[in-house]
Amino acid sequence: MATGFTLNGKAVSFDGPPDTPLLWVIRDAQGLTGTKYGCGVAQCGACTVHLDGRNRRSCVTPVSTVAGKSVTTIEGVRGAEAEAVKRAWIALDVPQCGYCQSGQVMSAIGLLTAKADPSDEDIDHAMAGNICRCATYVRIRQAIKDAAKAVAA
Repeated sequence: MATGFTLNGKAVSFDGPPDTPLLWVIRDAQGLTGTKYGCGVAQCGACTVHLDGRNRRSCVTPVSTVAGKSVTTIEGVRGAEAEAVKRAWIALDVPQCGYCQSGQVMSAIGLLTAKADPSDEDIDHAMAGNICRCATYVRIRQAIKDAAKAVAA
């Protein structure tokens, strides 16, 4: 039985095992490789996508649970928050190796969509599930603050 859902604004269908992780449907079946595999147990955040506008770890999300819902990957993010986060990330030279960045950016966009003026505590809480092995956490926090200011302006 096929699972139908919206991916980056386009209706798609996956005809495979219902317990297939959404991450593999996105990467293998749909060919969108911006969402990364990191740990496979929802601890590192590299696989973060938006499910109906909320952050979700795609490595532990069975595709059957997204039927009829909207999934957005790093390739599909749009809007003021997304553009502000992307610009701030580049301006502050946040990426080092770049592996975790799509998940980091997705979590940051999710935060700014939910809270326009996040405190340090809000940022720490929202980003706690995203691991950066290059340890650019100080720049990540500043980029989120700069993006919030840019959206507010």
